[in-house]
Amino acid sequence: MSIYKRVMGKDFYQLHPMLQKRYEIQRGISFKGTGMMESITGGPKWLYPLFWIGVKFRLLFPEHGENIPFKIVNTSETGRNGEEQIRWERTFYFGSKKRYFNALMSLDSERKIIKDYLGEPHLFYSDLSLHVTTEGALKISSNRQRLVLGRLEIPLPTLFQGLATVTEKYLEEKDVYLIHVKVRNPLIGTLFSYEGEFTADDIS
Repeated sequence: MSIYKRVMGKDFYQLHPMLQKRYEIQRGISFKGTGMMESITGGPKWLYPLFWIGVKFRLLFPEHGENIPFKIVNTSETGRNGEEQIRWERTFYFGSKKRYFNALMSLDSERKIIKDYLGEPHLFYSDLSLHVTTEGALKISSNRQRLVLGRLEIPLPTLFQGLATVTEKYLEEKDVYLIHVKVRNPLIGTLFSYEGEFTADDIS
């Protein structure tokens, strides 16, 4: 049983069937998809030094634009302590440049949340909560966050957090997954966002 199915319980079955299939990622199963991001936006230019640090950690990037080719790969792995982990590799193609927004997720069964370590190597940590909308879409929200410095994890005050909201749905008319991701800071506003569509190349 996937970590997403375990954390959502019976609500998992309220998702659109194609979203259930997509998030039934467990040992021996992976998901690969390609598509196009209709729009990618970023924060103010004075934050570009932060975005360039993000490039090194495969997390954030300064580029933005429209109609950007996109690839996503979700792979199940086993962590050092034996726990199941899902690696998220999201690649954006700006001409000859590749930019990434990668993460490693696992389950905290006691608190009933998904643990999300962002970047490679990890730079930030977020608690994730998952909910189903009335139309069968999946909404993911980040909550408590920490800065990760090697083995040291420092809790971040709310004013320094980049809180993410992800909405993913399935559009039957086009046979595509629709994705909208927005990362916001309480003071600055939107730090990073993208939205578009992708199709499943492989679920195996």
